Amino acid sequence: MLVVVGGLVVLGSVVGGYLMGKGNLSVLVQPAELLIIFGAALGALVIASPPHVLKGVIKGAIKTVTGAKGYSKRDYMDLLLLLSELFTKIRKEGLISIEQDVEEPENSAIFSKYPNFMKNHHAMALLTDTLRTVMTTTVSPYELESILDSEIETLHETESAPAKNLHNIADSLPGLGIVAAVLGVVLTMGKMNEPPEVIGHSVGAALVGTFMGVLMCYGFVGPLARRLEANVHNEKEYLQIIKTALVAFVSGSAPQIAVEFARRSIPPHVRPSFHEVEEEIRALKSGR
Repeated sequence: MLVVVGGLVVLGSVVGGYLMGKGNLSVLVQPAELLIIFGAALGALVIASPPHVLKGVIKGAIKTVTGAKGYSKRDYMDLLLLLSELFTKIRKEGLISIEQDVEEPENSAIFSKYPNFMKNHHAMALLTDTLRTVMTTTVSPYELESILDSEIETLHETESAPAKNLHNIADSLPGLGIVAAVLGVVLTMGKMNEPPEVIGHSVGAALVGTFMGVLMCYGFVGPLARRLEANVHNEKEYLQIIKTALVAFVSGSAPQIAVEFARRSIPPHVRPSFHEVEEEIRALKSGR
């Protein structure tokens, strides 16, 4: 919703200021200029993007514009509770006790309590694959941390590609606006024998191309690309919290200490307090 509000503010400010100067809105409606700018931008995006990246751009843009939220305090609390349950079960019953939970999480009494986490494909794979590794090998904490860092960085680079490509397209929009303006000037040169008002209208139409390219770059597409980058960064932060808890637990920390390591890695504005986590864990243990 904030993305839509921000876009309306940008559009309202620009159009409002133009109207305050007694501008004529019909002059800004230049379909040919729009076709040149946005058609060329779309073509450049297709050229620069492999199919999976292009799909990511479309999905990311739609998700951002429709107001999809990032991770909330409740999401992080659920993650901490899930980790606490898994670590406590391992500490009491051994690693083999969670084998069924890891192999069939959809049928797990633990995982089924946290449906939102189960919908997060990357987080689910990271957690279950790491637990499988711990169960089937004698990996050291240092090796495990390196494995997780490598996987998270690979995922981050893959997920960042759509945002980077969209940012590159945003940077190209002023140039494409100049292309449209130059073509408009070329058309104007063919009208030099026309009355001044015709030539003036043609020059104004050409300048609209530069205006639209700059406006779309700095007012819409650029900010949208940065918003996509922020969403990808949030995903990385979430995975890093899982890594922190797993490495701490494998290093020998008690379940509550490993969970505390994870809690303190959560961004402050959505971080549950120590007492909030303690109360929810107690309620979980008491069966409430």
